[in-house]
Amino acid sequence: MALSWRGPPTVNLALQGGGAHGAFTWGVLDALLEDGRLRFDGVSGTSAGAMNAVLLAQGLMAGGAEGARAALRGFWSAVATSMPFEVALPTADGKNMRLAPAMQLMLQWTHYFSPEQLNPFDLNPLRKILSSQVDFERLRAHCPVKLFVAATNVNTGKLRLFRSAELTPDAVLASACLPTMHRSVVIDGEPYWDGGYAANPAVFPLFHECRARDIVLVMLAPLKHSATPQSAADIKSRMMELAFNATFLREMRMFAHLRERAAHSPWWRRGELDRRLAGTHFHVIEASEVMRELSTESKVAANMRFFEMLFALGREHGSAWLSAHHADVGRRSSADLQALFY
Repeated sequence: MALSWRGPPTVNLALQGGGAHGAFTWGVLDALLEDGRLRFDGVSGTSAGAMNAVLLAQGLMAGGAEGARAALRGFWSAVATSMPFEVALPTADGKNMRLAPAMQLMLQWTHYFSPEQLNPFDLNPLRKILSSQVDFERLRAHCPVKLFVAATNVNTGKLRLFRSAELTPDAVLASACLPTMHRSVVIDGEPYWDGGYAANPAVFPLFHECRARDIVLVMLAPLKHSATPQSAADIKSRMMELAFNATFLREMRMFAHLRERAAHSPWWRRGELDRRLAGTHFHVIEASEVMRELSTESKVAANMRFFEMLFALGREHGSAWLSAHHADVGRRSSADLQALFY
């Protein structure tokens, strides 16, 4: 009797953006990498999710799973030490961050001054970090995963996906370009802002362009808030969050609807798309109960203590998901898209 050898199951990753909250995703990835029972096919990321995706690929290329863990830690450590002044301080309960006075003042100025006025030399510490820690030339030629980095065309509102062979520091910076804080990033003559406006993150390329049939969504935005915002500041924050997540929620609602239709269609009437939908499994790793308690301003809190807290939270949720659902990978969805997104 012939033996059948099967390697570790392969998944695709969809990594949301959320500024400093992306350290939660770092923790999730660290848990998955340390566990070692999954391989990665495609990784789609926006903003902080794009940073995590690129550092994951760089580390895998340079040194496998342990290389990826080291690359991600090196990136977040560098971000924490990149600011010329203290930007955030822990709250009294230690569970959140409040911005230091200098950072609060700078954010207030963004309401009245453009990035060209506030930052005439277009200084961005992320550029130096990315250029020093990622070998983009080698990554474009030998990327170990299929990368999809989302950015938004400023003048058309259309999504631009930068794939592995197109990656540059500018492409990653475009994905994380908040228009009130940084100038638009011009690539091939077109200006780009944060990818969250068009996809946070884009899930369709993982479905259409990757072989793996399991998609793991690592979410930073809470699926549901516990309270309706009342203050002007809270209302503005919620408006921004809704704007950043509208396209993602619409895309996931589409997947939920099409999967439901495919599931109730007789097998002999299913076309290729229906069969692929029926064979695609979705999984979600998120921490809504904690994320909805974090202030919006904590998304710009470049503070290693805060990063480590979110990293530990991400590791906890990543490990818990592995324990509960690793056996589902390749067999069934562990997330109910209808209940979550429809």
